[in-house]
Amino acid sequence: MVTTPVTSITFEEYLTYDDGSDFHYELVDGKLELMNPPTIEHFLIVDFLDTALKAEIKRCSSPWLCFRESGVRTGRNKSRLTDLCVVTVEQARELLNASAVFQSPPLLIVEVVSSESVKRDYRYKRSEYAALEVLEYWIVDPLKAKVSVLLLEDGFYEETVFTATQEIVSRTFPEMAIAVDRVFAAGNLNQGS
Repeated sequence: MVTTPVTSITFEEYLTYDDGSDFHYELVDGKLELMNPPTIEHFLIVDFLDTALKAEIKRCSSPWLCFRESGVRTGRNKSRLTDLCVVTVEQARELLNASAVFQSPPLLIVEVVSSESVKRDYRYKRSEYAALEVLEYWIVDPLKAKVSVLLLEDGFYEETVFTATQEIVSRTFPEMAIAVDRVFAAGNLNQGS
């Protein structure tokens, strides 16, 4: 991970920051942290889950939206980029003509782990999302072929790990049935489905 030369930046400055590049940054304690470009496997897994979540939202006629790479403010001068987040239409309406950085907790956040994001996804984002009171957080880990579903209980996450042919159990999407092996097969270009 590379840190940009900007020494300190406020959350408000972050919302309008543009260095003229197409790079994506997270704001961590007032410092911009450059996010490495994802792998094709990462993109394919995110695409599969985005499609599945949007289909379930539509099937249930839920007043929710699913976004890729939107921001979530997790502290005074801290903002994370999510792989996927599910928010209410009302939350999205509040940001219609503003930077897509949610300041209220999304209903669900999904992060796909890469070799350079292990500590960030399992440790830092976990504690920041719990403090923000994100009710459900999925850590999709192709490195270990598992999906951890974290549900907020009394300010802390209770974790359930799903592997192989187990179906992911979600509080936000209780009727959705996705087996873990299908999630990881989506990241393989040689998949049969």
